[in-house]
Amino acid sequence: MTSLNIALNAQRREADLNFASTNTVDVLVVGLGVTGAGAALDAAARGLSVVAIDAHDMAWGTSRWSSKLVHGGLRYLAKAQFDVAYESAVERGILMSRTAPHLTRPVPMLLPLAPPVTAMQSSLAGIGFIAGDVLRRTAHTPTSVLPSPRFISAHRTASLAPALRQQALRGGLLAWDGQLEDDARLVIGLARTAAALNARILTHTKATAITGEGATVTDTRTGETLHISARTVINATGVWASNLVPEVRLKPSRGTHIVVRSHTLGNPTAALTVPVPGETNRFVFALPQPDGLTYIGLTDEPTHGDVPDIPLPAETEIDFLLSTMNRVIEQPLTRSDVVGAFAGLRPLLDSDGHTADLSRRHAVITSRNGVITVVGGKLTTYRTMAADAIDHAVKYAHLDAGPCLTANLPLLGAAPRRTLRGLNAPARLVRRYGREANLVLNNPVLGTASQDPALHTPISETIPTTMAEMIFGITHEGALTIDDLLDRRTRIGLVPTDRRIAEQAALEAFKLVELLPVQA
Repeated sequence: MTSLNIALNAQRREADLNFASTNTVDVLVVGLGVTGAGAALDAAARGLSVVAIDAHDMAWGTSRWSSKLVHGGLRYLAKAQFDVAYESAVERGILMSRTAPHLTRPVPMLLPLAPPVTAMQSSLAGIGFIAGDVLRRTAHTPTSVLPSPRFISAHRTASLAPALRQQALRGGLLAWDGQLEDDARLVIGLARTAAALNARILTHTKATAITGEGATVTDTRTGETLHISARTVINATGVWASNLVPEVRLKPSRGTHIVVRSHTLGNPTAALTVPVPGETNRFVFALPQPDGLTYIGLTDEPTHGDVPDIPLPAETEIDFLLSTMNRVIEQPLTRSDVVGAFAGLRPLLDSDGHTADLSRRHAVITSRNGVITVVGGKLTTYRTMAADAIDHAVKYAHLDAGPCLTANLPLLGAAPRRTLRGLNAPARLVRRYGREANLVLNNPVLGTASQDPALHTPISETIPTTMAEMIFGITHEGALTIDDLLDRRTRIGLVPTDRRIAEQAALEAFKLVELLPVQA
């Protein structure tokens, strides 16, 4: 599949809106988080006609507030949810080996054998790491992708996590999991790949009413109301699912992360794993990112009342994360070290029990008016959620479609790791765009202007993003607003001070694109 002519932009959106309002499609997907984008791709790959809409933007909701990990299912083993654990391990292997190796990488997960970590906790963790490796082998993920766990010396432990308190450090347990370059970039990759297969991707298009035969929607850019007719409708709006289908009952929980500059932790090269006091299967992780930030998370708190557009972390959660991490590091983190914080709501199915204990299994539910809702689950298993939803839609609406193909369908930019390492492009761009890195550097929309060195210079000392990336977000990735660009395409918005610095650059990027000739 070539990506050279695949561009989501304002012009394509206008054409796709016209198509959606004048044709009956096989599948209408409402919601462009990871599950909705995955469902759009799955349906399009089967040859079905697809329109996928979102009231805001791709990766607007829970899908951009994750830990940026592709979990192998270890925590579900501890709860005897063996099917969920196995599914997670298999899907992790598919993402890392076949569908998105450009957006994923192995991350070392380090449990320091420090005084706050009891012998019981270290023994249980060691058993868990071994069980996780059995899962990896069962899922046929090779050690070239995810190495086996092992014990390491105190010296090696300190070198991976320099901020650790080294007094009485006994060594460390090192295991490996999958890490995403960015969760929102995964969603964008799914949506653009679906668009390459002729799916119509419409952001800023809000469904105000849906049935099994279509939806009344509002173009929030213009205020225009239109109707989209479909043979089947999938509600993939996550924690907002019950707003459109009241029969769906959810019990959301909030997971909060804080953001610190990596240098405050000595620039770690492994994810630090710290047991939560008094818990047997809960940990706080410090997850280093390639661009100089570290995310520390996460919490699991029940929420009540209306679901907000953007969940806000509670100060008590921030304090909890800081205090837990400070148990094992030499120089305590303070509130002033926190440069950002974010919270996401997990769309858990309502049942008795604490939210931390609720199953991460997903469900496909058909309402009385024929709307198919897919809900629950987690980011790692988005593909099976999408496949189950489309299987159900095909059967329910008697659609002429083949089997699911997405287990072996690379996303735009994907390539074997050996190929990615050989690309003649900056490593940072290869991590974020894969084989499309050179398309960012030589954007055909810009013509010869794409060679301007100013477009390839980091915006600031703390922001490695370039103007070329911002322009690509507008010309190829469907960014229609400054918020789209800063908060989903580049993720600069995770640090408010950086966001304020970048706003002018984002504005200039839009102005530059507006001055270019209209693209076909």
